Amino acid sequence: MAMSREQEEEILYEKKKTGKRILWDYLVITAASFIYAIAVSLLLDPNSLAPGGVTGIAVILNRVTDVSTGTWIFLINVPILILGMWKFGIRFILSTAYATFAVSTFTNLLNRVGPVTEDLFLSSVAGGALMAVALGLVFKAGATTGGMDIVIKLLRLKFPHMKTGSLFLITDAAVVILSAFAFQDIEVAMYAGIVVVINSVLLDVVLYGRDGAKLIFIISDHHEAITKRILEEMEIGVTYISGQGAYSGKGKNVIMCVMKKQLSPKAEEIIKDEDPLAFMIVTSATEIFGEGYKSIFSEKL
Repeated sequence: MAMSREQEEEILYEKKKTGKRILWDYLVITAASFIYAIAVSLLLDPNSLAPGGVTGIAVILNRVTDVSTGTWIFLINVPILILGMWKFGIRFILSTAYATFAVSTFTNLLNRVGPVTEDLFLSSVAGGALMAVALGLVFKAGATTGGMDIVIKLLRLKFPHMKTGSLFLITDAAVVILSAFAFQDIEVAMYAGIVVVINSVLLDVVLYGRDGAKLIFIISDHHEAITKRILEEMEIGVTYISGQGAYSGKGKNVIMCVMKKQLSPKAEEIIKDEDPLAFMIVTSATEIFGEGYKSIFSEKL
C-alpha cells in the first residue's frame, strides 16, 4: 500500500529529528569526555590521586610502567566493551567506545600541559566535581565512559533499587584502598577517597536532580478549609485518607500531600491559621514520580 504524502513527510521528519538527536548526543559526549580528561590530566593524575574505577587503575599502572594513563584507560576498556556489547546492543557500545576513545585521547593530549595545582585538597575537590559532571552528561547522552560505567550498568540491571552513585562508591573504594598499597602513601589515598565521595554525591545530583520533597499528613477537624486553601493558594494535589480515632471511634479524613521543600513553610502557615490544634506529621520524600516531578516511565540511569 502506497503511503500518503503526509505519512512520507512525517517519516522524513522523524528521521531528521533522530539524526539531530544522535548528533547532539555525540557533541555532549565529546564535551563531557574533554571535561573528564581535564579532571584526570590536570588535577588527579599529576598528584597521584587514583579516583577509583578504570581511571584509578590506569593511574596506578602508569606509575609502574612506561605506558601513559590515557593509553591504559583505553587498553583496560577493550575487554569490558566486548563484555557489554551483548547486553546493551551495538548502538550503546558504539557511543561508549567513542567516549572511551575520546577520554583516552584527550587525557594523553592534556598530560603535556601539566598540573593546574599541586594542592591535594583542591585537586581532590575540583577533580571529583568535574568527573561527576562529565559522567552525568555522558550517562544522559545514552553512553558511558567505559570501564566501571559498564559494570555499574550491569549491576543496575541486577539491583535496580541502588542508585548509580552508590554503586560507584562501593567499586571505587576498592581501587582507592589498592592505591594506598601501590603508592605506599595513606595520605594520598585518603585524598583520593575525597574524590570518590564528591564524585558519588554530585553524580546522583546530576543524574536525578535535587528532587527531595516533603510528605505531610494532617489530621484536623477543619480538613475541608485546609484542603481548600492548599488547592487554591499552593496549586498542589491533595489526597484524603480515611481514618478512625482509636479512642473516640470517630471517623476522620486525613489529608496527605507532597510538595517541594521550599513550599512546606507556606503549608504549615495555612494549617496554623485554620487549625492551631491540628496534628501534623512532616517527613522527607527522597524521590517523587508524577506530574510536576519525574516521570515514572523514564529509564533509571
